[in-house]
Amino acid sequence: MPEGKLCNKQTVDTKEQLEALLADKGGKQYYEEMNHLDVNKSALTATLKKVVKSRFKTWLEICSHCGLCAESCFYYLANDRDPTQVPSYKIQSTLGKMLKRKGDVDNAFMQMCMDTAFAKCTCCTRCGVYCPFGIDTGVMFAYLRGILFSQGFSPWEMKIGTGMHRIYRAQMDVTVEDWVETCEWMAEEYEADWPGLTIPVDKENADIMYTVNAREPKHYPEDIAEAAILFHVAGENWTVPGEGWEETSLAMFAGDVAACKMQVESVYTAMDRLKPKRMVVTECGHAYRATVIEGPYWAGLKNGKTPVESIHYIEWVAEALRTGKLKIDPSKKIKEPVTYQDSCNYIRNGGLADVAREIMSYIAEDFREMNPCREHNFCCGGGGGLNGIGRYRQQRNIGLKIKRDQIQETGAKLVVAPCHNCWDAIRDMEEIYKIGIRWTFLKPLLIKMLEVPEHLKPKDE
Repeated sequence: MPEGKLCNKQTVDTKEQLEALLADKGGKQYYEEMNHLDVNKSALTATLKKVVKSRFKTWLEICSHCGLCAESCFYYLANDRDPTQVPSYKIQSTLGKMLKRKGDVDNAFMQMCMDTAFAKCTCCTRCGVYCPFGIDTGVMFAYLRGILFSQGFSPWEMKIGTGMHRIYRAQMDVTVEDWVETCEWMAEEYEADWPGLTIPVDKENADIMYTVNAREPKHYPEDIAEAAILFHVAGENWTVPGEGWEETSLAMFAGDVAACKMQVESVYTAMDRLKPKRMVVTECGHAYRATVIEGPYWAGLKNGKTPVESIHYIEWVAEALRTGKLKIDPSKKIKEPVTYQDSCNYIRNGGLADVAREIMSYIAEDFREMNPCREHNFCCGGGGGLNGIGRYRQQRNIGLKIKRDQIQETGAKLVVAPCHNCWDAIRDMEEIYKIGIRWTFLKPLLIKMLEVPEHLKPKDE
């Protein structure tokens, strides 16, 4: 049962393993080794018995091939209604066949399943909204990814991502020291403009424990500073944990459930240690889903709830605006046409569509809905880890056409996208299709239009 040095059935648990993967630029060696990777059929059969139980079997059997899921899928629409892009076809030809064959499949079949699960589905779950039988193909694809991961058939970037979570408890190689130093640096950098600004680390019994996406300390540290400024202006008693600060989970995208459990437990341990009244998740959809919706079950919390109340950042913003903790200068509201990108993970899967519209009612004078919108909105085109997988970049770029068309139809030139994956996908869409739009998180928008109390303004020298 030959396994490669990089592409194999092992998990990445050491820095040496991780560094070897990172040194393989673009995964060239990794994918060459994958071509020779054997399928452990007995282990696959056992995994199928464990994973594919009554619910999935029923879904696969009762599908009437009515095609109602077809129009729900942005990939189907973006690829000229290619019948092989119909969600029911995609899952029946992969997980369905794997089950019918009782795991008796070969390397080529497993690679086809990987290409389908990662390049033709973002697990956005929109298809499940329209299936008359309630079949959720997105959920089944998430489980298929886990089956593929157990056999070593996972995209190179996903294998790296799971290793990052196992080693650093973050999707990127950001250590605790890196994180704390970044918080200190950002507080110092912005304190002159915002007197008294701090980013408290490991403060016990705070009202809010704020957690982030690892991309922020790694690439966008100003996002942390912007969150601090808004908490500062709102007068919040808040903190960040020194350990357990990372919310995201590439392990969830890859299907590495053991790493998912490690990740969320690091956050829950921080909750137990610091005892905040509640946690606020940064502007990220899959971070919210991983830690607030899915996380409790990975951690074995049978009530399905995080150890303390946990809310998405847009919930905190809406509350702060509603209660007057943050006040908007009417003259600084957005005057131009603006639209809002509904993240699949906190809008469709988290039910926060009304909260998002409440925020827009405070800050925009010409808000324009996409069609469709709210929980019916299409995926940004880069969810499920697809933004970061080089092997499937061309397929991802084709899928972006649907979001491009939606935005253009609104006539808006500004897109508010309070989610890292959505922000990235819309940025890439503009770079590729050049439709003349801008895109933004909420934090920088709010800071520009705040009414700032006099005592929080810098003193004239």
